Amino acid sequence: MKLFIDTADVAQIREAWSWGIIDGVTTNPTHVMKTGRRPTDVYREILDIVDGPVSLETISLETDGIVKEGRELAKLGKNVVVKIPVIREGLKAVKILKAEGIQTNVTVTFSPLQALLAAKCGATYVSPFVGRLDAVGHVGMDLVRQIRTIYTNYQYPTQIIVAAV
Repeated sequence: MKLFIDTADVAQIREAWSWGIIDGVTTNPTHVMKTGRRPTDVYREILDIVDGPVSLETISLETDGIVKEGRELAKLGKNVVVKIPVIREGLKAVKILKAEGIQTNVTVTFSPLQALLAAKCGATYVSPFVGRLDAVGHVGMDLVRQIRTIYTNYQYPTQIIVAAV
């Protein structure tokens, strides 16, 4: 199992990385905005610290925009994973980026069907929203188990990220 930290707080990332317990980082535009810094400055600093997968999220809602942003983000480092929401346009972008050899992380995943669609499009990772499901009375880890069963039964190589702050 791999452990990812979900933040753009560089001090938190540096501390967790120094412990040797995290394998990667996921972040999003909201986390980055809270830093008050330019996104590319934050991304570059994170990439200087972490040599594992670092998921950097796109903000466009159209396939062409997601692909364009994804290509630009991927240029920041060999370990960049482009984080894309599980929307129709996002799934189209995942397929395009996969064909170009760019790793992707499909986020805002609330159901096994969404995770299946992400895997079929070639996502490298999928990020179920465990905490948000827990917050509304569901057991978020049940979703993780359902996704794992699907991926195992159908031999999808997509990995599941359960991130924590």
